[in-house]
Amino acid sequence: MANIAYLLLCHKDAPAIVAQARRITAAGDFVAIHFDGRASDADHATIASELADNPRVALTPRRVKCGWGEWSLVAATILAARSAMEAFPRATHFYMLSGDCMPIKSAEYCRAFLDRDDCDYIEHNDFFTSDWIKTGFKDERLVYRHLFNERSQKRLFYASFRLQERLRLTRRTPADLLIMIGSQWWCLRRSSLQRVLDFIDQRPDIVRFFRTTWIPDETFFQTLVCHLVPRVELRNRTPTFLIFSDYGMPVSFYNDHFDLLCAQDYLFARKISPGATDLKSLLGKLYISRGTEFHISNEGRSLYHFLTNRGRHGRRFAPRFWEREASMGRDRELLIVVCKKWHVAKRLLGAIRDRTEIPCIEYLFHEDSCPLPDLGGIENSMQKRARHRRALIRLLFDYHKSDRLLICLDPSALDFLRDFESDSARTRILEIECGFSDDYLVGHARRVGLAGPSSPEATLARLLPTIRADFQFESDAIQGGGFEHLSRLREDHPTPSNAAALAGFLSVDENTARALAETDHLFAD
Repeated sequence: MANIAYLLLCHKDAPAIVAQARRITAAGDFVAIHFDGRASDADHATIASELADNPRVALTPRRVKCGWGEWSLVAATILAARSAMEAFPRATHFYMLSGDCMPIKSAEYCRAFLDRDDCDYIEHNDFFTSDWIKTGFKDERLVYRHLFNERSQKRLFYASFRLQERLRLTRRTPADLLIMIGSQWWCLRRSSLQRVLDFIDQRPDIVRFFRTTWIPDETFFQTLVCHLVPRVELRNRTPTFLIFSDYGMPVSFYNDHFDLLCAQDYLFARKISPGATDLKSLLGKLYISRGTEFHISNEGRSLYHFLTNRGRHGRRFAPRFWEREASMGRDRELLIVVCKKWHVAKRLLGAIRDRTEIPCIEYLFHEDSCPLPDLGGIENSMQKRARHRRALIRLLFDYHKSDRLLICLDPSALDFLRDFESDSARTRILEIECGFSDDYLVGHARRVGLAGPSSPEATLARLLPTIRADFQFESDAIQGGGFEHLSRLREDHPTPSNAAALAGFLSVDENTARALAETDHLFAD
């Protein structure tokens, strides 16, 4: 069975560190602690005193003064790793943690998880070809020497960088290493960590190189592990659940995130808010529990981004000039059916095809599988269809040799509606208003990745009102959009009312409109 030694890097809150160490060791695991050299000596003394009689705890013999983005964080990790290797000969796995990490599974579950597969868990992506780095320096992290800290010595940091850039003082990466990048939160087997430590002793040139790279904690271990351990024994993931905001900052978790965290396919979470005392208490009890079952749904990241973006109503930048100038054709009429329940819109389109001569195309901007004719390649990807939407519609008018064309759009595509409305072609819109049961909303959440098959009922109960409100927001945006020719087909309206809406939208006679309104099972789920 796996015996885990946690490498705990921390810099504040001595009582919380002591509690974390006691919680971990009470479950039978080990902890090696590195306490930042910049932090209070009194706090370090408190930690040492409180944990002195615990044989499952080791403190590093010396403390490194750590700075964000510096080699010092790697040096502190190496110190903790050497201390753990020496102090805990029975440890089989070594797991990196920070002071604000907390377990989101029981110790029993963590050991079973690590026993399941003889491998190392470390995120590793090609530094130069992957898009792991979203903003800021990329190649510059490696090819220039970084001697100052960007946060505490900003002027010196950028002055040094600009000088090297101007004088072209670049350097090559080590010839025998493929530089990899990933999260600093990893879990390595004893044999793998020993290989890394031995390699460090044998290759001081590699250490010298990484000492002056920027943010080496995201590249050093990732590169060396991939160099020393067969790839088949590596899993390209971190065992610690973390989310980064759009601004590159780690998201904090609070008291109401307990169910969400436990449902993720990870062992620990970062970072727990210092004020989330209830959450910390629950997670602490969870770690030492036995026989606890976990229902993994793993929707945390998609759920976070969905909820975060609800307040951002602007969906698109201003259209490019060539989009504004392109026209679908002055004498043409584009008919748009807007419906959140795609199967309802498709059912109506089938009936319209049977009873009229209007060419009908389903959700061409939302479904890659929507059947389209060969239009010279513009139809080959969703990205191309969206970028050249007016040109695509014009080609479809030409292909069908018709001045009328009917398409479907999801209500979220408000920017498409506005774009088509502003064209010289005439645009008519029919919004189909459906009722949404809780079962339908749950199914929708699972289809789009906001929930999984095992998502707890409490999570779904909190999520459904947000999704329902989101649907209503989209409908209100369409109603308030100022569209000149807008009709509504409503599930709860009588047939005559819906027939009148269809007659005005399609410009068909009363009998045809009534037949369409009476389509069998039109609104059925």
